[in-house]
Amino acid sequence: MAKKSKTTGRREYTKEDVKELRAHSKARTPVTKIAKLTKRSVGSLRQKALKIGIGLGHQR
Repeated sequence: MAKKSKTTGRREYTKEDVKELRAHSKARTPVTKIAKLTKRSVGSLRQKALKIGIGLGHQR
């Protein structure tokens, strides 16, 4: 029997998530640390930051 891969559903960004992301951006928190705290991928965080117009990591 083949193993079933674990798939996680998408989670929408709430207003609180966006506020937290902005705060981390201002504090210059490393992206990997933000990813662990928010339980989101680095790519997801970077895409959201790009969409709302803030810098994360080396993009500043």
